[in-house]
Amino acid sequence: MSRLVMWNLITLDGYFEGPKPWDLAFHNTVWGEELERFSIEQLQGADRLVFGRRTYEGMAAYWQTAEGDEGDVAGFMNGLPKVVCSRTLQRADWRNTTLVKGDAAAAVAELKQHGKGESLVFGSADLSATLIAHGLFDEYRICVAPVILGSGTALFGRGLEMKTLTLLESRTLTNGAVILRYEPSRQA
Repeated sequence: MSRLVMWNLITLDGYFEGPKPWDLAFHNTVWGEELERFSIEQLQGADRLVFGRRTYEGMAAYWQTAEGDEGDVAGFMNGLPKVVCSRTLQRADWRNTTLVKGDAAAAVAELKQHGKGESLVFGSADLSATLIAHGLFDEYRICVAPVILGSGTALFGRGLEMKTLTLLESRTLTNGAVILRYEPSRQA
């Protein structure tokens, strides 16, 4: 069975993008050799990537033209199977992409039944809120950038109910970023 893992970079004040769509300048404060190595490790264990429409469109626009080979981020991003959940997208042209137009939670629950690695959800705050509400995430991986942005799009807070999590790991990078890994707490 595949594990569903959220992966996001956020600011200390909880934003995953700035005031405008794809305003990700704060990523430059934490990107470097350590985070690249961590990203490759994650991608090596992935069966697939899962996106909402807006994240898919931005990722596809960037990665389809990025050059790389099998062992680097570009190689993994272009080579891995991808799923995009969207009611409005008419087609998905990025190589190895399946378009899900119906119930995203049901489709992702079905995907989890296939594969042995991880299904990674990047960005995709609206889709993530749906998957959180349905209890589908097996792990939350968040890289907290040492930045206070002041405004932007919050990753969490879309009418979600409280969820208790258990810390699996915290890893401090030399640039001051912290990677946090959590799993949903198991209620007795």
